[in-house]
Amino acid sequence: MTGSSEQVLPDKSPKSAVSLYFQPRLVFVFVMGFASGLPLALSSATLSFWLAEAGIALAAIGLFALVGTPYNFKFLWAPFIDRIPVPVLTRLLGRRRSWMLVIQIGLMISIAALGFSEPEKTPVLTAICALAVAFFSASQDIVIDAYRIEILDPEEQGAGAAMTQAGYRLGAIVAGAGALFLADQIAWPLVYAVMAGLVIVGMVAAILAPDPDRRRSASVEIQKYPGFRSMVVDPFVEFFRRNSPATAVIILAFILLYKFGDAYAGVMAYPFYYQTGFTKSEVATVSKIFGVIATVLGVFIGGLIVKRYGIMQSLLGCGVLQMFSNLMYAAQSVMGHDVQFLYLTIGIENLSGGMGSSAFVAYLSVLCNTAYTGTQFALFTSFMAFGRTLLSASSGWVVEQTGWFDFFVLSTLVALPGLLLLLWMMRNLPLSEQTVRERGRSEPG
Repeated sequence: MTGSSEQVLPDKSPKSAVSLYFQPRLVFVFVMGFASGLPLALSSATLSFWLAEAGIALAAIGLFALVGTPYNFKFLWAPFIDRIPVPVLTRLLGRRRSWMLVIQIGLMISIAALGFSEPEKTPVLTAICALAVAFFSASQDIVIDAYRIEILDPEEQGAGAAMTQAGYRLGAIVAGAGALFLADQIAWPLVYAVMAGLVIVGMVAAILAPDPDRRRSASVEIQKYPGFRSMVVDPFVEFFRRNSPATAVIILAFILLYKFGDAYAGVMAYPFYYQTGFTKSEVATVSKIFGVIATVLGVFIGGLIVKRYGIMQSLLGCGVLQMFSNLMYAAQSVMGHDVQFLYLTIGIENLSGGMGSSAFVAYLSVLCNTAYTGTQFALFTSFMAFGRTLLSASSGWVVEQTGWFDFFVLSTLVALPGLLLLLWMMRNLPLSEQTVRERGRSEPG
């Protein structure tokens, strides 16, 4: 059995924890997070603004949301990125950095092509280019997540999650607010050309970053023509072989439920702002600017907490804060249209959510066998996203039946099953996170 544990004694020195973020490997992880966050808005929110400006019908703009499908199904081609080498480049850069470089070249080309696709004349071509951007973006996420997990030691995974998410949000801001600001000065094709050029930042990081294969105690041989079982079946079988069936189900249930309360309330956040009377500018200022700052601060604090207390204790502490932060929205429903209180609500919710995310990503990272890192991490995150989407589908109906105050109280209670599972795991699966990580480094089979 594995997946949760007692902790290896962490370094409790605050100075040591903070200095962790300045290690070169963590800096590379931050830059790769920026590269990962850059493409999403370019094929979604920023693109939607451009389409509206181009006079595309709202119904058609809504259909463009489907170009994000690759993010939900990335686990289907993750095995190929895990197991198939890139000719010549893998020998020079290693399996992770070679794939990163090739994918980023495709990403740069597809972003530039999207910019010159003329949606008002050829909307189908625009959709195809946007789909290509999403595909390369999702593929880049696979390899960057795998790289982060393999290059960092278990006690660094919390800091790695923080640096990845901070870089990701910076990239998303540049491709969102930054692109819109540029669009006021230059034409949309040039805006997308500038964004395509920024992919070079990730390419430089891929070339200069250290190779994780050289750090691993048990290097996995990458076959030139691996079989279907090696690529597709083994990553899933290995997880269930490493854990008993009951333990595997418990771990997957925990993955599904840990962030559920957060997601359940989050689905209804913007309708709540609207019905409470907040203006678009108020929501943009408090949620999109102040809220992002609070989230980034939260992920850094979460990384320090993981470093100091270990993953499982951090999951518990951050999870409790994350759960009770939903009560701030219940209080907001009583306060009504109070912008100052909204700062407090979003500040507490985003800060605790960021802390919980750092601990959770660190936990998912140590679950992965480094023979199948990309595939298993993609599977875990896709499973979390699918389940969270399905389980949150009832949120609007619940609001209609109960009202906002009761809904947000209920969203606090639905976080309890995940925390109860965590408490059971901490008590009954007494293996250290380091032991889990060492097993993850072992050879398959």
